[in-house]
Amino acid sequence: MMDIRFRAPREGDVTALSAIDAAGLATGHASFRSAPYDWQKFARTYLEDKGFALVAEVDGHLAGWAGVATVSDRCVYRGVGEVSIYIAPASKGQGVGRATLEALIRLSEERGYWSLIAQIFPENEASLALHRACGFRTVGTREKVGRMSFGPLKDTWRDTLMLERRSRIVGID
Repeated sequence: MMDIRFRAPREGDVTALSAIDAAGLATGHASFRSAPYDWQKFARTYLEDKGFALVAEVDGHLAGWAGVATVSDRCVYRGVGEVSIYIAPASKGQGVGRATLEALIRLSEERGYWSLIAQIFPENEASLALHRACGFRTVGTREKVGRMSFGPLKDTWRDTLMLERRSRIVGID
């Protein structure tokens, strides 16, 4: 069994984080973003604005990362976060994705998150399967919610599936 270790990301990880992110973006089915994160944007999204992230290491190398970004500053949405997960191409199919998402879910519950959402392109079957295996369920389709600005699907309006996972540990009053 593979030894996967999780830790908080640090600025020295930026080259590996960006490479993993870029590989996902190159598929055209990972995000509407056209460029990988630099450290400032990554830190602002996942570390400074009440979100959090973790990296997965295998044999001392970054194999993936996952983060939760807050969905709103409004107090009624405290405890609701949007999940992102990116796994290095060389680590796919080895259980890194599932272990990373499960670790992120545990960390989210420790931090009081009661609802996690993921917005996934319908064509991203691997990500849909991963999220469903970790307890997410489809709650709707956002039809033509955004237009791609890059790649082979440039100028194409895209749907996303909205998935949600409700915590069984963090109670809802």
